[in-house]
Amino acid sequence: MESKESRRWQAVLSDSVLNSWYGSGFWTRLLLPLSFLFTRIARNRRVKLERSERWQSPVPVVIVGNITIGGTGKTPFVASLVARLIQQGFRPGIASRGFGAGRGIHLPAEVLPESDPALVGDEPVMLAQQLNIPIMVDPDRVCAAKALIERKNCNLVIADDGLQHYNLDRHVELVVIDGQRMLGNGLSLPAGPLRESPDRLREVDQVVVNGEPSGALDCQFESFFLEPGALKPVNGQNTGQPPASGKVHGVAGIGNPERFFRTLETLGYEVIRHPFPDHYAFGKEDFQFHDHLPVIMTAKDAVKCSAFAEARFWFLPVQARVPETLFERILKLIETKGPKSRSDKDTHGQEAV
Repeated sequence: MESKESRRWQAVLSDSVLNSWYGSGFWTRLLLPLSFLFTRIARNRRVKLERSERWQSPVPVVIVGNITIGGTGKTPFVASLVARLIQQGFRPGIASRGFGAGRGIHLPAEVLPESDPALVGDEPVMLAQQLNIPIMVDPDRVCAAKALIERKNCNLVIADDGLQHYNLDRHVELVVIDGQRMLGNGLSLPAGPLRESPDRLREVDQVVVNGEPSGALDCQFESFFLEPGALKPVNGQNTGQPPASGKVHGVAGIGNPERFFRTLETLGYEVIRHPFPDHYAFGKEDFQFHDHLPVIMTAKDAVKCSAFAEARFWFLPVQARVPETLFERILKLIETKGPKSRSDKDTHGQEAV
């Protein structure tokens, strides 16, 4: 069991790295020789996998991913896309790696609203609580996709964060970028946040920016915006009233904690910031703030804190407001780029005529 001090040092190190990648820091540039090596290995791996014989999905596979490390708003975008696909008559399922998934569970594993986020990942559990669709986790996204199709009768698969999972055949590639952070310092890991070269953005089907872009992008894109909802209790049994304003503890173990804190400030709160690394495994000891102020966290963090949540613990849900023109473009891409062969059913699961 990690000590509280060890967890705090993880948070400090994570903040230092992110500041170097996305802010005014510079020390990670010392790692540039390793970045060149990473870029070469990543490129060779992609070429090798793309040339290999890959499993061909009988249903459309839509990748929703990014080329950077750190939060981009991809998860709420996926939730919004799922709702729109269901309106169109699809039976979508989500294939996810599930951060940390695989220890002590049989893979591929179905994620339910009551699943343990320590076993299947925090984001899949959050999506399972929000969406009434099948979700499968497996580090091998091909196995997860097959399970969705064969076990759950899904006729469309969304591969969450599957852009670099090149052994999974795909029909549509969507890349989400954080409009505030953009591509950071523009360097590849570990000197910068890039998983792939910025040139990759010109190869995908659609680039989607979370918010107004703070800089230039050498590709076509369309923006969506995150809208906060009403505070909800982390402990579902809590029937108290959430704080409307005033001083609060803001807690965020996500890729971009600062975005969350600024959102709270725009809602009228005076925020005491508590950033943690993405996918952080919270314990009750992390909330010993020695006062009785309300605690507000993200929906993703809430699924990991419900077991020990106090009455003063609240989370802020967010929803992606996506332009209808973008949805229509994605639907057209699915129609034109999806698998051409069908059995006795068309893309929407209706009997072919």
